Amino acid sequence: MLNLKIVVGSTREGRAADLVTPWVVDRASRHGDFDVDLLDLRDWPLPMFAENPQTLGDPSDPTYSDPIVRSWNARIKEGDAYLFITPEYNHSVPGALKNAIDSVFASFGFRNKPAAFVGYSGGIAAAVRAIEHLAHIAIEAEMVPLRNTVLIPRVRSAFEGMNPVDPVADLSLGVMLDDLAWWGALLQRARAAGALPPGGQRLREAQAQLAAR
Repeated sequence: MLNLKIVVGSTREGRAADLVTPWVVDRASRHGDFDVDLLDLRDWPLPMFAENPQTLGDPSDPTYSDPIVRSWNARIKEGDAYLFITPEYNHSVPGALKNAIDSVFASFGFRNKPAAFVGYSGGIAAAVRAIEHLAHIAIEAEMVPLRNTVLIPRVRSAFEGMNPVDPVADLSLGVMLDDLAWWGALLQRARAAGALPPGGQRLREAQAQLAAR
């Protein structure tokens, strides 16, 4: 079983994420390939954009700026795959979600693992621009963002209980979960076989060797 972290990116009161999340968790839990771990950012009051080399402490045993950041890094690192549920705020992701990703600092918890996205909005855009931005953020965090996404427009009228009104939403989620399972298993095997050190580390080492000549 793959450890799938489902990250809820909105923390606002009255959020529409509470319509979307139960459906996503239900379908992922029933898929058969995942051990689902729901990470609701409301439950993770991470310091805002606080992590830097000074807050890290000992790189071999980081303390970070607050114990919750250390717990967050440990929880994220357990994952084999990630599914982000996000609205769109001003053509991008919520600040709390960006901060949560940025708080995975020095642990490389996301590295070499797949990420998929469910976007929703009250209008017709369905967070497509936020997802485009989030895919770029995921690349910088060394995740492997997947092409197939799930988009929920007019989210307030998109569900009847735990079921989407549009059956295509269920089909799209099924395709995306299959992709996550395939990539998750593939990258899990690749990591077990031995991963390259982070590119920045290898570049610094190569530059040091070049300077020592």
